[in-house]
Order: sequence, then structure tokens, then C-alpha cells
Amino acid sequence: MLQQTQVKTVIPYFKKFTKKYKTLGSLSKINETQILKMWEGLGYYRRARNLLASSKLLVKKYNSKLPKTLNEIKKLPGVGDYTANALMGFIYNEPTLAIDGNVKRVFSRFLNKKEMKINFEQLILINKKNLFVTNRNSDFIEAIMEFGALICKPKDPKCSQCCLNKSCRYLKSPNKIKINKRKKIKIMNYNVFCYVNKKKQIALTKENKISFLKNFNLPLMKKMKNNSVNENWRFLKNYKNSISNLSLNINLYYKFSNKIPKSYNWYSLNNNKELIPSFTKKIFNQVSILF
Repeated sequence: MLQQTQVKTVIPYFKKFTKKYKTLGSLSKINETQILKMWEGLGYYRRARNLLASSKLLVKKYNSKLPKTLNEIKKLPGVGDYTANALMGFIYNEPTLAIDGNVKRVFSRFLNKKEMKINFEQLILINKKNLFVTNRNSDFIEAIMEFGALICKPKDPKCSQCCLNKSCRYLKSPNKIKINKRKKIKIMNYNVFCYVNKKKQIALTKENKISFLKNFNLPLMKKMKNNSVNENWRFLKNYKNSISNLSLNINLYYKFSNKIPKSYNWYSLNNNKELIPSFTKKIFNQVSILF
């Protein structure tokens, strides 16, 4: 849940999730629809699918235990170098580092060297004896992440409070590297077409080929290629929506109709218990002004 999402956002989801599924065994027995419903509103739904797949694999192949080698852990769906190293340290107290953005920034500043020019894996290997001088490796992993978040911040680092300031090349150098971690925002333009009826229902389909909302219930979505839209559709409004580093410019159209394509199903605008992503719920809110 913490991948790409802040702690304060995750906490209520985590509490609700772990209250309902207390063991790997109980989690592994549910289906995809159930876990996606629990995840609803948190976004990045691939994480939920990977979590479910990993739980099933751990129960079936590893007797509900986390593998003890980095390579085995990385075989779990959705687990890469960062997560695998974090798990090795947190669970097994192994001398390793989880290289996230905060950790990269700490090393980059300390060496006054751009991140892209640092081989972090080699750097850790060469300096293992200097880095892991205590057996509290799990604490060290978390501490250096927090250090990057609270002291060696992207903007206005607290150099005067830093315990490394006597040997930090960034602080000493007149030619300091630039730390630029601003997300590149990609602007995308979509026309969204909503079939609605007098029963306050909207027709949704999973047939859209939209990568960031693949396999979810949505109205018809098409990329804006020009301003021409079939005259049968009525323009409702333009609004903006953001998903991760995507800024979506949306023109919303509608038509009242009792006939819908075969791949569509009707959903209530008010009392729907189906899995509906936040993106679609925002469309619900916009369309509700018609009634």
C-alpha cells in the first residue's frame, strides 16, 4: 500500500484490511473482486492484484513464510529490488538497504554527485563494513529513509542539524548538485460518453483500452483527436482529474437512452455496491446534476 502512496492516506486502509484479513491464509482464499473492493479509492490497483497473487504463492509454495533469499523474494508478483531489500532487512535483519528516492538523495548529496552517475548497488557493496557497523540493520534501513525525508529533504535540507555535515561534500562544495525531483506531468485529453436513463442509472463497460484503468467499469472513453463529436451526444461539462502523474482534461458528454451496447451494464448513480474506481465515481458526481 505504501508504494507510491503517503502513510497518512494508507493508514485507514491498512487498519481496515488487516482487521478483515488477519493471516496470509485468509487473504489467499479471497478472489480478485473482493480485494479490489477493499482497495477501492486507494488507486494503483495492480498492487492489490500482486498482493493477492503473492499471498496465494506464499501459502502454496512457501508454507506461508517469506523466502530467505533476495532472488526468491523477487519472484513474488510485484516485488522488485527496493521491496525485496526492504523485506530482507525488516524481516531477517540482513545488512542491506532499500534504495528509494530518499536514500538516493542522501548518498547523492553526501557525495555531491548526481544520482544517475552513482551505482548504488556497487557503492553499498564496497562500503558494507562502514555502513553496517551494528546488528540493527532493520533499524538502519528505516532510519536512513527517514533521514532523507526529514533532514536531507528535497528542498531546504536541514544541513545545520545534520550529523553528517562535517564530511558532506554537498555542504562543503561551492558547486552543489541540483536536486530536481519534480514529477513530469503528462496532460491527456479525453472525451467521455455516458449513456444514462430516467432511473438514475449510467451504463458502464470494461471494454475501454485505457491502460491506467484497465479492466474497470467506465463509460466510453476516447482520446480527443478533434472537436467533432456525433450530434446525438450532448455536452455536459469540462473538468479536470489527476491520476498519479497524469493530468486528465475531460469533456463529458451524455445521452438519455434505454438501449446500450451489449458490452455495457446499467449501474445506479446513487446506491451501487459494485467495485467502482474513484475515477468513475467522479463521473457519477458530474452526471448526477442531470437529475
